[in-house]
Amino acid sequence: MKKIDKGLAFAHKNLNLFRCTVCMQPYDHIDGHSLVCENNHRIDMNKKGTLTFLNHAVNTEYDDAMLAARRRVLTAGLFDGIVDATLQELPAKRLAILDVGTGEGTPFSNLLGQRSMDDVGVGFDISKAGINLASQLTTEAFFAVADLARLPFNDQSFDVVLEFFSPSAYDEFNRVLKPAGQIIKIVPASGYLREIREMLYPVDHPNHTYSNTKVVERFLENYPNARRQPVTYQWAIPTELYNDLLQMTPLHWGARPEAQAAAQANPLTKVTVDVEVLVVD
Repeated sequence: MKKIDKGLAFAHKNLNLFRCTVCMQPYDHIDGHSLVCENNHRIDMNKKGTLTFLNHAVNTEYDDAMLAARRRVLTAGLFDGIVDATLQELPAKRLAILDVGTGEGTPFSNLLGQRSMDDVGVGFDISKAGINLASQLTTEAFFAVADLARLPFNDQSFDVVLEFFSPSAYDEFNRVLKPAGQIIKIVPASGYLREIREMLYPVDHPNHTYSNTKVVERFLENYPNARRQPVTYQWAIPTELYNDLLQMTPLHWGARPEAQAAAQANPLTKVTVDVEVLVVD
């Protein structure tokens, strides 16, 4: 099946999820390759089988090379422990799941692939490059380019709103979440990739250490009864992916060239994955 046909099949089956970003009314029918709302605003399914809800280009910090490096490292298993911990939080029933800031889509695709619940999965990102890469995955997930602050989804459409290291828009999350729905937000903790951080930045540099306190506090302000689950493990770095690991995160952006060169010349064999899983039931 062509990607555009697969995307249209998903849209026909799940048209109730989407709403027009012009008039905020639901799309009520599909005409050819277009979703159409009652006010005759249209959005076209593209050849990649994805929808683009932004009418302007957005420059993001993640370029094609960085996203490709991220794809290779995540495919090799860096986030497998995070995905496993997330799976344990999900109920064993069919769910409609929204992955916020899905990037190149590997963690979300892996999660859906292990569920076997015929879930309805939608991942979106503001990065067109990320969604283009996500569309290449063999997955049942549907992908879209969209703005976190203006979600193209109807009220109370999803059982789960999921975030792997993504920014948040809590008012929008609450709007699209079904009653008694679930929010799962994964945030880096102080030990996340600490070996790389400590190689790239001197002790007196702000980036030598990391704290997620402000992010967690804001989450708890919105959801005081949320649960916090720490997840920490060591990941053995495949030799051929070491440079990809250095390039896949923003950590290298502010590092001095000599520090980057030293990190490349002295490859690590393992790295720490340290996160918190924040859960609203």
